[in-house]
Amino acid sequence: MTLFLYETTPSQEQQADPSGLIDAIAGALTESGAEIIETQITKGAARVFTIVELADGPDGACATEAPALDASAIGAAEVTEPAQVRLVGTDLETIKAARPEAGYLVEWDIPAEIDMDTYLTRKKEKSPKYAEIPEVSFLRTYVREDTDKCLCFYNAPDTDAVVRAREIVSTPISRLHELA
Repeated sequence: MTLFLYETTPSQEQQADPSGLIDAIAGALTESGAEIIETQITKGAARVFTIVELADGPDGACATEAPALDASAIGAAEVTEPAQVRLVGTDLETIKAARPEAGYLVEWDIPAEIDMDTYLTRKKEKSPKYAEIPEVSFLRTYVREDTDKCLCFYNAPDTDAVVRAREIVSTPISRLHELA
């Protein structure tokens, strides 16, 4: 299993009703052989985050290239190049079975000096501290394999609670999105 992240900026028209864009993203990616794991839309539909799984090759090797997603073909303002990500905090089967919804998404632009091993060690050490803020549920994280950034999903009563949870685990917030 290899996971990839696509970040899409909808056009102005798509922000009013992103359902057509979501269908176009899903159609284009599944046609290319990817399985949609989840698509999250920020409130106001300013950004769309899509995680896909690509099957491993016949020799068991992980997929290293994801299909490109053409912004003009789906009518979007912009689509980032796909970035390989690692799921942390849960397993893929749980996500596929439950398709759990999240209320908030935190993007953290990881400092250059933090490599994957350092990130994972830090995550393991800090995650138990979430118990100190029971009104917030940490759900899962997708960390880019290049450790450029991570996406952390939460359920919480409000943005202030998410901020408090991030403070408890001593991890900054680069961008905080309420999800639609």
